Amino acid sequence: MECVSCATITDKYKCSKCLAPYCSVNCYKEHKTQPQCTEIAAVKQAPQPAKNVTEEEPTIYAPFSTEDTVPLDKLQQLKNSEPLRQLLHNPHLRALLQQIDVAYNANLAMTAAMQEPLFVEFANACLQVVEPMTDAERAELALCS
Repeated sequence: MECVSCATITDKYKCSKCLAPYCSVNCYKEHKTQPQCTEIAAVKQAPQPAKNVTEEEPTIYAPFSTEDTVPLDKLQQLKNSEPLRQLLHNPHLRALLQQIDVAYNANLAMTAAMQEPLFVEFANACLQVVEPMTDAERAELALCS
């Protein structure tokens, strides 16, 4: 993506108001004074009609189901998980998650993150909510430990 101010290729930062990409503080300061940024921000803040859940998907492509797709009700349960809340207080974990979110190669970013014990703990906490272990799996894990 090109910086909205200087046209340098970047994926470092995005404007919090209009999501336009920028590469530095100077470019951001210049951009935020532009009328396009404030106009887009005003449109985003205007009340909008209620949307169904699939329209709120934050991706640019329509959601699709695969065998690995997590049901919406399970995803909703993640926000109520106290172990996840505690882990997300850690700024290092939040930084890792942000890096994965903006990574050009998500698979490579995930592979790197899985080398971090904190991220593995986070992934396991997510799995406990989304796909809890059965008693048989717990017994097998106990035998391996």
